[in-house]
Amino acid sequence: MKILVLNCGSSSVKYKLLDMTSNEELGSGGVEKIGMKGSFLKHIRRDGQKVILKGEILEHQLAVEYILGILTSEKHGAINSLEEINAVGHRVVHGGEKFNSSVLITEEVIQKIVECIDIAPLHNPPNLAGIYAISELLPNVPQVAVFDTAFHQTMPDYAYMYGIPYSLYTKYGIRRYGFHGTSHRYVSHRACEFLGLDYNKTKMITAHIGNGASVTAIENGKSVDTSMGFTPIEGLMMGTRSGDVDLGVVTFLMEKEMIGAASVSTLFNKHSGVLGVSGFSSDMRDIENAIAEGNERAKLALDMYEYRIKKYIGSYIAALNGIDVLVFTGGVGENQTGTRRKVCEGLGFMGLKIDIELNAKSRGKEVLLSTPDSTVKVVVIPTDEEFMIASDTLEIVKMTL
Repeated sequence: MKILVLNCGSSSVKYKLLDMTSNEELGSGGVEKIGMKGSFLKHIRRDGQKVILKGEILEHQLAVEYILGILTSEKHGAINSLEEINAVGHRVVHGGEKFNSSVLITEEVIQKIVECIDIAPLHNPPNLAGIYAISELLPNVPQVAVFDTAFHQTMPDYAYMYGIPYSLYTKYGIRRYGFHGTSHRYVSHRACEFLGLDYNKTKMITAHIGNGASVTAIENGKSVDTSMGFTPIEGLMMGTRSGDVDLGVVTFLMEKEMIGAASVSTLFNKHSGVLGVSGFSSDMRDIENAIAEGNERAKLALDMYEYRIKKYIGSYIAALNGIDVLVFTGGVGENQTGTRRKVCEGLGFMGLKIDIELNAKSRGKEVLLSTPDSTVKVVVIPTDEEFMIASDTLEIVKMTL
């Protein structure tokens, strides 16, 4: 079965076409700068060759048309006709409390996603645009929604509630939802397969760390706590997001700088984190290069970034009453060897040990980093959210056949 996975952002559409029968990637890429000058499609062919097509791509349906066009093109395509696409899986960021698992998309499901727009105004509308585009262009192809928030719906109420009037929860649904759920679910499953452990009898912490970052505590296959909250800004310090910050700072700045909600949201989401502290970049490669040249603010940014990760992992070890496995994933988790070492050194008090030399040369691949005498298994598992979305799509579509 061939499944197209779509991840629609506000100005982009990422895609991957997978043959789930042969476990083969047939093509992937993305459309960037939708609705802006200089929009283009970057396609990676089955043989690894990269192709760039420039055009005036004004909205998401046109972007999806470009994607379908190149997938079926004689020169660069992966399939002979659109009839070979058996299903489409969509990443949907926010399902609120309405969805605790992936679902076949129906008119009722679409309406419920629409109802979640209030709590995800930046994410759900483009996700819906992708669904509408496929409905128009491939009307007979089944579609499945896979929610970032669904995996975290197993959190207990004392973990997801905020210390604000309960009426605000009942009125607006204000609570912690968590994100990156598809990634946390994939790497936790894969880590147990890799280590030969029973997923339903394992305590683990998964650290999805990159430009966006979150840590999740998983007990016996269920998410019991996660660092992101009502929105993806809560928790760890990230590339451009502040992470945890005193709410008093927000109101103070609104008064002193005379800025409104939109401006303060942009400040804490787009101009804070590693970028805000360092003053020049959110890319960890740039940060490390600057540190090597003696840049003190770059060092401070990295120290803060790593400290927050260590602190959250430590708190989740307490919440779980110990752990069996620590998983690193995401762009930084998979490739930034110094950050992994620094975080693990901070957990040495509990007998967690990693092979320093092995860690230093391990990038972007599955690897067991912990030493034989370590009390915790430490692994790197590259995330594959597209495969998880395709897998869910396959299972749900099979049930409807």
